[in-house]
Amino acid sequence: MDTPKTVPASEFTRNFGRYRMRAQREAVAVSSHGQITGYFVGADEYEEFKRFRESRRSFATAELPGEKVKAVGASRMDARHKHLDAMLDPK
Repeated sequence: MDTPKTVPASEFTRNFGRYRMRAQREAVAVSSHGQITGYFVGADEYEEFKRFRESRRSFATAELPGEKVKAVGASRMDARHKHLDAMLDPK
C-alpha cells in the first residue's frame, strides 16, 4: 500500500465529507503541527484490522492447559532445521 498523503487537521475538519469519501478508497493520514496524529480509514478496513488484531492475540504460557504444556514439551523440531541447533550451543 502506498503511503497516504498527509492532510492537516484543520483541512480535515473543514472538508470532512471529502475525506470521508476518500477514506473509502485509501487511508487518510491526519497531521497536527507537522506530525501524523492518526489515520482515517473506511469502516470495512477498520473491521478487517480488528479481525487481524484479534487473530494475533498473545497469551502467557501459564494460561495454557496442562495437556498443551505437555504437547509443547514433547514436540521436536523438524530435521530440516537441525542446522539451527548450533545457535543454541554456548561458545
